[in-house]
Amino acid sequence: MPMTKTRDFIFAAFLGTTLLVPATHSFAEEAKPREPFITVTGEGHSAIAPDMAVVTLSVVKQAKAAQDALDQNNKAMGAVLATLKDRGIAERDLQTSGFSIQPQYDYQNDKNGQSLPPTLTGYQVTNGLTVRVRDLSKLGALLDQTINLGINQGGDIQFTNDKPDAALEEARKNAVADATAKAKTLTDAAGVKLGHLISIKEGAIVTPPQPYMRQSMAMASAEKAVPVASGENTYNASVSITYAIQQ
Repeated sequence: MPMTKTRDFIFAAFLGTTLLVPATHSFAEEAKPREPFITVTGEGHSAIAPDMAVVTLSVVKQAKAAQDALDQNNKAMGAVLATLKDRGIAERDLQTSGFSIQPQYDYQNDKNGQSLPPTLTGYQVTNGLTVRVRDLSKLGALLDQTINLGINQGGDIQFTNDKPDAALEEARKNAVADATAKAKTLTDAAGVKLGHLISIKEGAIVTPPQPYMRQSMAMASAEKAVPVASGENTYNASVSITYAIQQ
């Protein structure tokens, strides 16, 4: 056999042998049995009293001229802001949440029931204000006073917590304990033992503020003071945990 052909044959044989090695190694890995495991989910909850309220209030004024409606609104909202600051509400806890000037129309029909062109009757100015009240003992009196000063729309109150870190930590611990208890129950029922922890994954953390009321502030002003019941806030956590199973 010529020398050149011999070298080519040896190289091809060597190349073929080399290519077989990773395939054999991969097959061995696939043949290795997987470690048995169990995956469970757990939920945890923690309820604490709120320490802050977020209140949405509005001043709504109407007049035939837009400027008149704006002037009336500005006067009323200025008085509200001044009073809130005097009662200890910080600048950082006061935020304008919406402002609009809307034309008001009167819609009529003629004697045949056909729609007539709308007639402009005036303008409505709405100025919204979001207030964070950090001393809940003042909330009822503040609402009553702002109503007397011109707040005539709104009434959304959401009770929340300024720093819910401790409650969230407790909810997470309870979620892990719940998942572990479920895994222990399932493995005991199956006649096997719970092994080491393989993985843990946190799910959604739900921290919804608790709404208290939504009503017309004009209706509430008939009361001497606005009653307030803050209740509790519940924080929810969830986890997914995978454990090995000892056979």
